[in-house]
Amino acid sequence: MGSLSIWHWIIVLVVVLLLFGRGKLSELMGDAAKGIKAFKKGMADDEDTAAKPGEPARSIDHQAKVEAEQTKVS
Repeated sequence: MGSLSIWHWIIVLVVVLLLFGRGKLSELMGDAAKGIKAFKKGMADDEDTAAKPGEPARSIDHQAKVEAEQTKVS
């Protein structure tokens, strides 16, 4: 009673195929695969940016000074 027999699984599989169809099921799996690939690519990009030292953080005051110096030069 606690476990499902093979007939239960076959009935569940038939119901799922009737509801979604072969095309919808394969499309759903393709979308899931694309999502996993995008996630892995994003994680790899995060590791690459974390490994490379970036520019030091600029404050708003620093940016204002740079803009002021650029307007003086021009």
